[in-house]
Amino acid sequence: MSKLETNTIDNISGSSTLTIGDTNTSTIALKSGATLTNFPDNTPAFEAGSTSDQTISSGVNTKVIFGGELYDTNNCFDSSTNYRFTPTEAGKYFCYTTVRADGAASTFNYMILSFYKNGSIVPNYMPPFANRPFARFLNNPIDDFTLSIGLTVDFNGTTDYLEVFSEVELTTGSPVLARGCTFGAYRIIGA
Repeated sequence: MSKLETNTIDNISGSSTLTIGDTNTSTIALKSGATLTNFPDNTPAFEAGSTSDQTISSGVNTKVIFGGELYDTNNCFDSSTNYRFTPTEAGKYFCYTTVRADGAASTFNYMILSFYKNGSIVPNYMPPFANRPFARFLNNPIDDFTLSIGLTVDFNGTTDYLEVFSEVELTTGSPVLARGCTFGAYRIIGA
């Protein structure tokens, strides 16, 4: 085995591709603790959570409030007024949310959880309820339920934004979206 020591490896003039290895290479190993720079990463990325219970009207589609951030790599999530994700880099993002509703002493008729991109439901090519998590309860004494969504969404990197909405209908009273609901996203490399 031979050893090459250098500070810079560059492609030849007139070529836009630099290939490391050829037909005999199957693994490129870096020393333990090596730092890689200028490689693509999964950012912008964020995860936010609800910091308090949110009482909503029964049977009314309502934006979920996520007032706390676990992390927000590029300051793309607004946790103070709009509660929306507006990534500053174009691409495909894996987006996810989990919302828990509490009916207190009442029982659920149904619960719906949806992503809205730029004010329209995602995906917007299917009839109502077929395109989003939906649970319907008939004669069921359940008074606490959780729904989750995970899907890939395209963003233009400037004006596109994503929000979470939930609709819960109880037999009586007002439902509560419980503290600890989550909303997050990260850019998918190479997609």
